[in-house]
Amino acid sequence: MSSSINQDFTAKGLLKFAMPSIIMMVFMSCYTIVDGIFVSRFVGSNALSSLNIVYPVEGLVVAVATMLSTGGNAIISNYLGQGKPKESRAFMTQFVVLGLLFSVLIMAIVFIFLTPICRALGSTDALLSDAQIYLKILILFAPACMLQTFFQCFFVTAGKPHLGLFLMIGAGILNAVLDYVLIVPLHMGIGGAALATGIGQTLPAVVGIIFFFTRSTELYFTPFKFNLKIIGEACYNGSSEMVSQLSNSIVTFLFNIILIRLAGSAGVAAISILLYGQFLFNAFYLGLSIGVSPVIGFQYGAVQKSRLRKTYKIIMMFTCISSVVIVSLSLICSRPIVSVFTKDPDTFRLAADGFRIFAINFLFSGINIISSGIFTALSNGKISAILSFSRTLFFLVICLFTFPYFLGITGVWLAVPAAEFLTLILSGRMHWKYFLQKNESTYF
Repeated sequence: MSSSINQDFTAKGLLKFAMPSIIMMVFMSCYTIVDGIFVSRFVGSNALSSLNIVYPVEGLVVAVATMLSTGGNAIISNYLGQGKPKESRAFMTQFVVLGLLFSVLIMAIVFIFLTPICRALGSTDALLSDAQIYLKILILFAPACMLQTFFQCFFVTAGKPHLGLFLMIGAGILNAVLDYVLIVPLHMGIGGAALATGIGQTLPAVVGIIFFFTRSTELYFTPFKFNLKIIGEACYNGSSEMVSQLSNSIVTFLFNIILIRLAGSAGVAAISILLYGQFLFNAFYLGLSIGVSPVIGFQYGAVQKSRLRKTYKIIMMFTCISSVVIVSLSLICSRPIVSVFTKDPDTFRLAADGFRIFAINFLFSGINIISSGIFTALSNGKISAILSFSRTLFFLVICLFTFPYFLGITGVWLAVPAAEFLTLILSGRMHWKYFLQKNESTYF
């Protein structure tokens, strides 16, 4: 395994190494997006709104899984760089077991308090039934969702990124096929969408369990004892990624509440479409972050400063160039993108107008996501958490509570670009302090 991340990467080699993780995350984001397309076009805009209403619950599961997997993966790769594979194996096993226990707890809470949870998330009488159906089916697969997120990281560190890629492609195709079969011919409605997503998540989860029991690489499941210190370090180190994911749930809730007031269910459906675009974009850079994180962690643990500097330059150059390309394509293709999701004229008008403003955030958010991911890989959870908290919650909540008051619905679309730009200023300051200027606080 070590030979796959212990090398002097060229730009092409590093991006090739990270590409499976990028594609994995994009396919994972496509679960929700594909559900949204089929639900909106074959069930209706109200059903799409219901799906978005209960998203924060799944977002909570993904947030905790992301925290333990990314924070734990930095520790695991660091220990591998120090030549301590036995400890790495034990740590990986405890993170997986801890994640499973949490997912079962969430499942129990949702079943006991299903209706109050849906109401608290903003479900109206018109949306309540669909929201309940989708959530109670989807939450049955919370352990699979948790494991899928873990194995995306651990496959890369085990030197098998392509296995994760193939599994995610297979799961994405399976999800899309089942969405069609269960929603269109079998008329299962929004419940069919939830079932398709859950079954798709189960495929990489089951294969991952089998793989890490086979001992085919340096990383595999072993007996362990819970190490509270390491768990705390993983939670602290991965807190930025958790904040990013959890903030998606909080912000989705705020968007829903604000847009229900300003534009009704069509407004909720419109923001659902815009957030799908953001899911896909952010998944691209989160995948890049996951893909390069083991390399950065290994180089940092092995004190390979020249390689670390080179890796940093490649990642930042690629992020800047690709962000410009993606935002340009988003602005040009805004109407065709929205038309994929909805045939409802009110929803289309709101989403098409909003997307041209909302898409500006893609120019800044890629750099912010990668910046946070780099600090996580360097085991600097404090800076990583500050950046993630700023972009996904602090600045965004301030913008959401102020912009719509003065600008109405245009203020809703402007909130995310403004928050990302403010975070970019903060990210630039951290890059200057830790990477660019020459003093004792820099990493290389």
